[in-house]
Amino acid sequence: MSQTIPVVIIGAGPVGLTAALDLHAHGIAAIVLDAKTPAPASANASARGGSRAICFAKRSLEIWDRLGVVDAMRAKGVTWNTGRLYYKDKAVYSFNLLPEAGHKHPAFINLQQYYAEEYLLAGYEKHPNHHVRWQHRASHIQQDADGVWVEVESPDGNYQIRCQYVLACDGAHSPTRKQLGLDFGGMLFEERFLITDVKMKAPFPAERWFWFDPPFHKGNALLHMQPDNVWRIDLQLGPEANIAEEQKPERVIPRIRAMLGAEVDFDLEWVSIYTFHSRRMARFVHQRIIFAGDSAHLVSPFGARGANSGVQDVDNLIWKLALVLKGHAPSQLLESYNDERTLAAAQNLFFTESSTEFIAPDSAAKRALRDAVLELAQDYAFARPLINSGRLSTPTTYPNSTLNTPDDGTFSQAKVALGAPATDLPMVCYAAGAAQPCQFLSQLGGQFEVVFYGDVGPNWPPQLPSLLPMRTHCILPAHSPLPSAPPAQTLLHDDHGEWAKRYAAQPGSVYLFRPDQYLCARWRHYDPAALQNAIARACGAT
Repeated sequence: MSQTIPVVIIGAGPVGLTAALDLHAHGIAAIVLDAKTPAPASANASARGGSRAICFAKRSLEIWDRLGVVDAMRAKGVTWNTGRLYYKDKAVYSFNLLPEAGHKHPAFINLQQYYAEEYLLAGYEKHPNHHVRWQHRASHIQQDADGVWVEVESPDGNYQIRCQYVLACDGAHSPTRKQLGLDFGGMLFEERFLITDVKMKAPFPAERWFWFDPPFHKGNALLHMQPDNVWRIDLQLGPEANIAEEQKPERVIPRIRAMLGAEVDFDLEWVSIYTFHSRRMARFVHQRIIFAGDSAHLVSPFGARGANSGVQDVDNLIWKLALVLKGHAPSQLLESYNDERTLAAAQNLFFTESSTEFIAPDSAAKRALRDAVLELAQDYAFARPLINSGRLSTPTTYPNSTLNTPDDGTFSQAKVALGAPATDLPMVCYAAGAAQPCQFLSQLGGQFEVVFYGDVGPNWPPQLPSLLPMRTHCILPAHSPLPSAPPAQTLLHDDHGEWAKRYAAQPGSVYLFRPDQYLCARWRHYDPAALQNAIARACGAT
């Protein structure tokens, strides 16, 4: 059979399913192809491929909140903001990853990847015209000036799909990337780690604990809580470790016993050995075939930057692709995805390579320097930022993006920079004569948003250029009285003045946010022509 579809997504992991949900939110039809047979939800962890990614960052949670699937993840996941570091038998220090108050979501939740995929799939299947085809393998891809032909092998026979774009979200070994013969430069680290999921009841708190050279193991160790009384334990083995031997229970169990103590009962749920790559493609956009997630870039697991950066890839891509498919933007807009996300990948590689060098130094001199930092950090605060057990995932800022409109320099005190994602904080929403608490980020996303800061005057809401569907918001300053006859639009009240601090807002200031909640323009006074030009620029106009 042959059919035409706007987008084919290859891969039904967290990245591919997030892309499918976001395309649906923009009214764009897609087919998701995946070569594997999914394990049922009742299957054990090993049958489901192990826990794999378990740390999902606040930015991923915010994206999934916008797509309506985060509640199940939050209900199941283990919330944490605190990390603790140990050197040998001593505590070095602890740190809070969410120092600012008022965010809806924590710095991280721990959740097995198979649960994340289950909830993403359930959210997608709630929508009409959802399409996930299991055991359907994209065997050949051929693009031309007008679209892409995808040949598919399935248990029911082979067929072709004609589509306008292909999103390759097919993982580290990406058959799509290999089929096209595309580059994937980088390095392989020789260090090997044992990774285990241990089922037990233990008194450890929901925190990230990392040990350098602990007394119970020759090498470093990491402990994380997961749902279902499952704990992730990583143990450094060294580059000479025998992969087959070290996965045997008679080798694994004594290592875990030495860590936990003789009195703790536990069962092994999943065991694996990993080495890690540091690689990325030079380009993510290849005409009508676009790469995201592990198919485009691979990082070491220190810092939870793998799956989280993939989710941020498609958050950056899908609104742009939707505008192109709807004829609202030139295809050149997709180059900004390539530019912004290759920048993000380069930063992630830098951070994870630096983490790897600190965690597993490859020379005696580097190890001596690391150990000196750890010794000093126990008593001296200046040394603590030098410890690198994994710079944990944060969203990338694009200060030099071609989609940004440069401002006049009067926003230099803003905590949220131009080209950065909006930060969440609590506000008061005033609508239909009633006030209720709300979160700022819940007001944004999916389309361009114009935020006016100041009192509502007789000319509110202002006339906006009719380029694209967009929403307007008015944020009332902390000490402004609420209007006695409010307009039909919802008003937001910066009742504690925190929004003004973060955005260096003054009465009359105007802000433009992209559909992915990134700040791309700001002015001290409203100018319809300036707004029109900024929107055109953010849509890829040259």
